Amino acid sequence: MFSKETYTLRRQALKQQMGGGIVLILGNNESPVNGPYNCYPFRQDSCFLYFFGHKRDGLIGVIDIDNDQEYLFGNDIDIDDIIWFGSVDSVAQMGKAVGINRTGNISDFESLIKNARNAGQPIHFLPPYRHDHQILLQELLGIQPAEQRSLASVELIKAIVNLRSTKTHEEIKEIERACAIGFKMHTTAMKLCQPGVTEHFISGMISGIAEAFGAMVSFPSIVTMHGEVMHGNPSNDHLEEGRLLLCDAGAETIEHYCSDHTRTTPINGKYTTRQKEIYSIVEQCHDLAIKKAKPGVFWYDVHMDVCLHMTKSLQALGLMKGDAEESVRAGAHALFLPHGLGHMMGMDVHDMEALGQVYVGYDDEIRPSNQFGTASLRMGRRLQPGFVVTDEPGIYFIPALIDLWKKNGTNKEFLNFNVIEKYKDFGGIRIEDDLLITDKGARVLGHDHIPYHINDVEDFIAKNQF
Repeated sequence: MFSKETYTLRRQALKQQMGGGIVLILGNNESPVNGPYNCYPFRQDSCFLYFFGHKRDGLIGVIDIDNDQEYLFGNDIDIDDIIWFGSVDSVAQMGKAVGINRTGNISDFESLIKNARNAGQPIHFLPPYRHDHQILLQELLGIQPAEQRSLASVELIKAIVNLRSTKTHEEIKEIERACAIGFKMHTTAMKLCQPGVTEHFISGMISGIAEAFGAMVSFPSIVTMHGEVMHGNPSNDHLEEGRLLLCDAGAETIEHYCSDHTRTTPINGKYTTRQKEIYSIVEQCHDLAIKKAKPGVFWYDVHMDVCLHMTKSLQALGLMKGDAEESVRAGAHALFLPHGLGHMMGMDVHDMEALGQVYVGYDDEIRPSNQFGTASLRMGRRLQPGFVVTDEPGIYFIPALIDLWKKNGTNKEFLNFNVIEKYKDFGGIRIEDDLLITDKGARVLGHDHIPYHINDVEDFIAKNQF
């Protein structure tokens, strides 16, 4: 946990941004795997962590803005829990650790909410993403689960997004710790990237590193020779010489701040000429984003600059044709890049995504696109110092998408389908790093950077393979 003052200041800042009412911040409960006492590893809700700090299950935070009071609710454990799991602090002790003197059990919480409703106080809650929270909100507020996301407090969502978007120095240090673990994960994957090793083995090894040095992986690792599949799960397939291994993986620290990196490694240690041609374009796009990212610039514009550079480079290889700017406006590049350049990152690897991407990645200045590809850009907002965003361009050859566009004649004036057909066995390439927006520009987070330039990757593999 951070200091008591950190959480006190965060709650105070939230109260200053809210007009009034009661704010509910629901902590998570245990999630059973196949029985009540065999649970998935516990992960606390990120907004609860941000304002109340504690990682124990069954806790609820309440902020009464009208009366300037803060509460922590939860049931203290009994002797049976102590026998099996050991002693933990009481709810009162946990409250004091984060600057809260008013605590109680869940029955007290229910009484407080009932009294607040009877008094006509507005009850602000966040969009629930867990069924147990949906049931609780239905019991407390009488709102059906199907209506809860639409009735969640937009005022509260916007206030939290405003606070969590800009990372403090102590938060940046935590993300740097996550990047350090990510460095160990990805360099291990690169060392293991050789014919005969399975995708699943590499995934298991890097997951073990995440747990050994932090809390967990920040999302299920993508480790696959089928880089054209955006979220390809690792299989038991053996790595094949001459192919590429795409590894998209990150770590989450004990304090639950995340990293997210992607590297695409040649399985025999050397990129082929054709692989180098495509890889170098992605490499240039990655570096262009770093150069373009700075305060006041829309991330949407950085994305489009990257798409334009990619289009011109693919034209040089004969894969695309026509006017490059018209091609980008038409969305022809999305055949090769069907996702966005990056997303916000922090406590969640897709930071605050549970609150609604339309509030996190967009605002009143800029709204999401509905064009294929660009519609998947999770972040388009004007950059500010303290933002952390991922920089993850890629080029993918997706056979089913190529066949569909060719059949329908989609963007045929900008695409050389006869040439593209020859790449249907290529796979995909992505390079990803985490950027901190500074006062003057952007810097890549992490003290040690995972190799990604072609010569650096090949040299690293030659010197470090197991």
